[in-house]
Amino acid sequence: MKRSRARDARGQSAVEFALILPVFLLMVFGILDLGRAVYAYSTLNNAAREAARLAILDQTLADIQAVGASHATGLGVSTGDVTVDWRTAEDPDTPDSCAAFVALQDGSATTCTAIVRVEHVFTAATPLISNIVGNIQMAGESRMALEFECVDGPPAPTDCPVGD
Repeated sequence: MKRSRARDARGQSAVEFALILPVFLLMVFGILDLGRAVYAYSTLNNAAREAARLAILDQTLADIQAVGASHATGLGVSTGDVTVDWRTAEDPDTPDSCAAFVALQDGSATTCTAIVRVEHVFTAATPLISNIVGNIQMAGESRMALEFECVDGPPAPTDCPVGD
């Protein structure tokens, strides 16, 4: 008895397809998860930048955290995931080295830098990829120099920086 070549080729194609399909699907879903990770990283950086922009004008911690959390669209970031650190130009490596000056709001904080950090734990949507890579800690951070309005603000005009 002789078998036809066409029938053997069809069976061979089905076996090859069954072997390649899981690898192909893993690659496709891996690319989708990579896109989600890039989106999350970009969104965290944008949220930190927007919160830092508010921090240089309004030093209210609750407002800064609310803006940071609201700009992290689709990530489920809460206000507790947004941290603000105030540092002086003279001591930039010491956390909260300028917090006392910011609390005074008397114009003495004009040399401070606001550092806003928005954190998020990224988990891949594909279960197999999630088991391989696990959870990924992501954070967006932005640094901006503190501004102070001298026209209607608390400091006396002599405390204003030159040029304002």
